[in-house]
Amino acid sequence: MRTARAVKIADPSTLRIEELAVRDPGPGEILVAVAAAGLNRADVLQRKGLYPAPPGAPSDVPGLEYAGTVEAVGDGVLSHRAGDRVMGIVGGGAMATHVVVHEREAIPVPDDLTLEEAAAIPEVFFTAYDALFVQAGLRPFESVLIHAVGSGVGTAALQLARHAGCRVLGTSRTADKLTRAGAFGLAPEEAIEVIDGRFAARVRERCGGADVILDTVGAAYAAENLAALRTKGRVVVVGLLGGAEGKVPLGLLLQKRATLVGTVLRSRPLEEKALLAQRFAREASPLFTARALRPVVDAVLPMAEIAEAHRRLESNATFGKIVLAW
Repeated sequence: MRTARAVKIADPSTLRIEELAVRDPGPGEILVAVAAAGLNRADVLQRKGLYPAPPGAPSDVPGLEYAGTVEAVGDGVLSHRAGDRVMGIVGGGAMATHVVVHEREAIPVPDDLTLEEAAAIPEVFFTAYDALFVQAGLRPFESVLIHAVGSGVGTAALQLARHAGCRVLGTSRTADKLTRAGAFGLAPEEAIEVIDGRFAARVRERCGGADVILDTVGAAYAAENLAALRTKGRVVVVGLLGGAEGKVPLGLLLQKRATLVGTVLRSRPLEEKALLAQRFAREASPLFTARALRPVVDAVLPMAEIAEAHRRLESNATFGKIVLAW
């Protein structure tokens, strides 16, 4: 198989397309011919040596999500057969022409979506769905604040929360991204441009405080998050782009009886990933077919241009996902 391999860390120009062997699927596994893979911040961090792959995942082949066609199945596989279009998340190695996964981790590609569009779904929509509804228990009519609303996770969370009947506020440091998020349900009066790291006062002015905050920033927003939260509110941290260490005002945490949750998908065991994938397939995948949800693709580039894709993502100028196609 061909794969995008990180020869060295730090410099994206060292990413190469190389030939590696692919194993046959074992019992309960499927071999997927990958058509496209989404690029994520984790891939950039792994390239820089800041986010090592979990045990069992390749350390030098990036890629956390894929979409493609089942090429072969192992013994005992019942849910998929050769020719099926599937998508899913992996601990690494998705940026290859082939990937072997457990059958329960792969779910059908929604009807009428291309494989390039499908490759923009698993990592961000699984993450947003899990954070909002599984971890935070988001309910209809609650207010949710989504940070970096123009990011892949942000645009996914915006659509999911709006469909659930919630009031959605979104932040960005870029006014243009707030405007573009309007096409996915962010009302102009709920758009908050973050200046000097401040946003809590404007959240309280608009809704009296958020019931749920989805945070992809981390330490830089920790104190403001609690200040923006309603009593008994929940903060779910899914990213640390603004730092991993910071001060949390514990007095305010106690006063508001708040819940602070950290979560990550990549290092979860197989059974947890499979359960999430199957739940998403039942509850969220049909919404793509109904056009209630849609993947947000900033650009589709050939896999050979993976170095340029990394540079684009690191520029923070993207809106939604970059997808790399074979």
